[in-house]
Parts: sequence; C-alpha cells; structure tokens
Amino acid sequence: MGKNIEGEAFITDHIFSYILHGKHDVWVGGKKYSFQEGDFRFFKRNQLSKYVKNTDNGGFKSIAVHIDQTTLKEMSKQYSLFAEETYSEGEAFFIQPDHKLKGFVESLTHYLQEPKVDERIVLLKTQELVFLLLENNPSFKNILFDFAEPGKIDLEAFMNSHYRYNVSIERFAFLTGRSLSGFKRDFEKLFNTSPSRWLIRNRLEDAKYQIENKKEKPSEVYLELGFEDLSHFSYAYKKAFGYAPNKRI
Repeated sequence: MGKNIEGEAFITDHIFSYILHGKHDVWVGGKKYSFQEGDFRFFKRNQLSKYVKNTDNGGFKSIAVHIDQTTLKEMSKQYSLFAEETYSEGEAFFIQPDHKLKGFVESLTHYLQEPKVDERIVLLKTQELVFLLLENNPSFKNILFDFAEPGKIDLEAFMNSHYRYNVSIERFAFLTGRSLSGFKRDFEKLFNTSPSRWLIRNRLEDAKYQIENKKEKPSEVYLELGFEDLSHFSYAYKKAFGYAPNKRI
C-alpha cells in the first residue's frame, strides 16, 4: 500500500489536467473536489489549494498543461479574444470532454517519456488546447482572457476560510487585492492583532479542537493546518495551551 502524497500549492497559471491513474482530492476556495481516473478538470489561476494524491493500486499519474498569461495575452491580441464578463461559478471544475479533447490528451501521452519537450511544441500544444476549450465551452473565454488581478475583497471572510494555508503574508495581501502595507493596516483594524499572531492562534485553536474533540492525532493535523513540521507544531501548541498536543488524546 502506497503512502498518500499531501501538500499545498498556489495555482499561478490556469491548469488543464487529465488523470491517467489514481485518485486526487483537492481543496480550492473552501470547497473539496474529488477526482479519479479518466476525469478532465480545470483549475483557475490565482488560487490557494491543498491536495491529497492517492498512491494505492499503482500510484497516481496525470497529465497537466499550464496555460500561462503570456501565451493568452499574445492569443488575445492576435485573434481578438477578450473576456466579456466576469466568470464566478467556481475555482475548479470537471470538464465534459468531447472527442477532440480526448484526442488532444492522447497526443500528449507521446511526450511523457521525453526528458525535455521543444518549447515551440509546448507553445503550439497550449494554443491548441485553448481553442479546443473554447470550442468545448464558449464560457472559457471569460476565464482565460480575463487578465485582471485579484480585486479588493472581504478580508474577514477570506482569512476565515484560508488561514490553514501555509503561505506568506505577501501572498495573502495579493489575493485579497491589497498592498502589503494596506493588508496589514486593514487586518489589524479588523482583528486587533497582527496577521502572523492571528494565523498561529487560529491554526492552534483548530488543532486543539481536532485533537481533543475529533480525536485526531497531531501527526495527522499539523500539515493540514499550515505548520511546516511536527516539532514546530508541538512547541507552539505547548506554548499556547501549557501541554503537548499528544497529552489530551
């Protein structure tokens, strides 16, 4: 039995992906998505995500294409492709594939064993994918060709649903549509404490609840709650509550 692969990531580019083998749970925007072999899926850019890749029964394997902003801006200029409205129906979703998308994925499998693929081929395949997605669902135009950066959003709602992510204060500022100084100013006005102290306190309170009420093990919760290693988590937990996390299980 393989060990599941867990982690978190900031999705910088739009991502199209197809699962060749295995199962994949992803949390984006406070919502859990469960994918399995044969699923076509799409992730919007500028999102925080957590994931678990199931490695049982042969492991996990997928094909992913990152659709970068430079390519999309060049296509927008060359083919007059522009977003007509803001797409707000989800940060990640399944794609109902047609025969062309299936053929596209099959064409990519020939490159899986290559140590390095010619950048010109990568560009052409990315452009091909964009046109296939637009043909599959015209609403993709409002996702792919929306070049706006995150606007100023509700800080309290965002932080309460994203405090478990182990990312920098600068990243939180960017995702809430603020400069670093503006983020710190708004944060302290709202929460009456600094972002770093608030994040640690909320993560530890969450950990305490999971350990004492849901009987989770410290080794099962520390990564989920944004701590980099178990020893740091145990030290912070004992400092906050006066006893080690494994003392109340």
